[in-house]
Amino acid sequence: MMNCAQYRRAVLADPRDANPELRLHRDGCRECLEYMERLLRFEGRLQRALRVSIPAAGAASVVPLRTSGLRRASPSRRGWLAMAASVLILVAAAGSLWLAQPHSSLAADVVAHMAGEPQAWARTDIPVPTPDLAQALADARVQLDPKVGMVSYARSCLFRTHHVPHLVVQTEMGPVTVMVLAHESVPKPERFDEQGYHGVILPVAGHGSLAVLARGQGPDPDMLKQIAARVQDALVWTGS
Repeated sequence: MMNCAQYRRAVLADPRDANPELRLHRDGCRECLEYMERLLRFEGRLQRALRVSIPAAGAASVVPLRTSGLRRASPSRRGWLAMAASVLILVAAAGSLWLAQPHSSLAADVVAHMAGEPQAWARTDIPVPTPDLAQALADARVQLDPKVGMVSYARSCLFRTHHVPHLVVQTEMGPVTVMVLAHESVPKPERFDEQGYHGVILPVAGHGSLAVLARGQGPDPDMLKQIAARVQDALVWTGS
């Protein structure tokens, strides 16, 4: 099932994409329908702005008029000013559309990353070799205290153009995924529940954030919070 963040990224790339999955999401989501309407209005304004005609130089002779010491702009200059104003308006409109992206986009990207590594969720009592764990953590300049529990999976994964540690810790509630997001900051803890995954993204002062998530039918939120705190406490930062 497509979520709002995925839908809005897709239509920003191509507002007229006829993908049935996009239409299905839009038909069931009033907010995304309104977002699409704003996007189409913006596209229409952009097309009109690009049709602004600029008088050719020397096409007309205008006698300068002075009012309070200022000279009235020539037709050519007025045309350029109109185009500049149009561009500024369009930039502001584009910025508002970008800022209208759902705040949960980081969580949505974390969840989307999970789909690419389903083997990580295995229940096992076999720990990942220590050198492999150290290598996975190296890009984030962090080490993990053994008190966190048994780590059964460790990879350095490409996420939002950066390599980040992707770990799985075996806990009393089953496998829990941990992503150390040194390049992503959040102002406060963010809970999320998307596509069968449940988790929290925690701010880590001076070191970005930490995503901790489980999957299945509603893990105990309090236990997940405790595990997230345990993981955060087990991180030992080796550099700034």
